[in-house]
Amino acid sequence: MDNDAGPVLYAEKGASWWPLAWGPAFAVIGVAVELITGPVSVLFWSLVAFGLLIPTALWVQGRQRLYSIRLTPATLREGRETLRLADIAAVEGIEPRAGATVLGGGWDIPKGTDGVPIKLTDGTVVLGWAKDAEALRTALHRLLTRA
Repeated sequence: MDNDAGPVLYAEKGASWWPLAWGPAFAVIGVAVELITGPVSVLFWSLVAFGLLIPTALWVQGRQRLYSIRLTPATLREGRETLRLADIAAVEGIEPRAGATVLGGGWDIPKGTDGVPIKLTDGTVVLGWAKDAEALRTALHRLLTRA
């Protein structure tokens, strides 16, 4: 179920692409040091830059897939899990329960995020998460009170 149609009311990317600059920056520093100390191995430093670029791109893509958040009028997608808004009963005044299922498939909320307890229509409480938990809670509350 991945019905992300409609305007995006709240979103977090999960990761930015700026870490891709780490490998080439490290290679440029290596070339600069070699310029000062002796012969420069441009081929070696090019391979270093490319060699660091590939795993970093995979890391960023993985983080974007696992830690992104997208709220539309129809769905809330947190990481790999999509929750229909029709299945959400409330987000205000909900106490987090020990052992509540974390949305997105993890054991715990991701580092650097805060929990957003969500009560489902079947009475269970799940734990959503966001870097700006209050903004996500407010956006969800607005959608629920409009429906």
